[in-house]
Amino acid sequence: MERRGTRLALGVFTTLVVIFLWTPIVIICVYAFNKSNVQSWPIAGFSTRWFSPAIHDPAMQAALELSLKAAAIATTIALVLGLTAGLALNKLRFFGKEAVSFLFVLPIALPGIITGMALNSFFVFWKVNFGLWTIVIGHATFCVVVVYNNVLARLRRVPGSLTEASMDLGAGPVRTWWLVTLPTISTALISGALLAFALSFDEVIVTTFTAGAQNTLPLWIFGNIRLGQTLPETNVVVLIVLAATILPVVLAQRLTRESGILRTE
Repeated sequence: MERRGTRLALGVFTTLVVIFLWTPIVIICVYAFNKSNVQSWPIAGFSTRWFSPAIHDPAMQAALELSLKAAAIATTIALVLGLTAGLALNKLRFFGKEAVSFLFVLPIALPGIITGMALNSFFVFWKVNFGLWTIVIGHATFCVVVVYNNVLARLRRVPGSLTEASMDLGAGPVRTWWLVTLPTISTALISGALLAFALSFDEVIVTTFTAGAQNTLPLWIFGNIRLGQTLPETNVVVLIVLAATILPVVLAQRLTRESGILRTE
């Protein structure tokens, strides 16, 4: 009886938490279809009149282009560095290995404002002009962690006998990597890349310190909401970004589930 009551209480608590988290998001999505430009509840009526102005806004388009470029480049860098670091730390044995692994994970554990301030000070000290590449460097610091964790977790669950069998059958290191290692970690790489892209695309705090005068899409949304400008159009963009962000996260989750990373043994 007690166990049943505990399960019921946990279920109710979980439901309340989900409602608390999702209610603001649902309200913003509903406001995107608000007929009026005044945000009041209940809304005056449903309409798609704000979709065309939002999509054709030049400032929004420029911010979206910058966000996509930064996310794509940061994800590429994260794939290269995260893969090589994961392979190295999985195979090599050396003094200070755990410390090196900790340094790789640290950027995503630190508060974003600390990372942003540190990068801003670094760029100012070396007189680096703020722009696309400063944003990319800032995003890559935490995107690498996502790919690295995925790759390392997969490699630790792959039996070493697979590589040994490939070598015994005459395959060299490169052929073994291409035919054995890469296929076994491919879904981990894809899910890590999808999560890294989503993190980079949605990033606000670090970007605030590394973007300079430019606006990524999250900064454009934040600025419009803070100043109360064109709120109906901003709600439409938020709805579109929400839909675009959920897709890679869902795909990454499905890939990791199918590959067994999230499955408990």
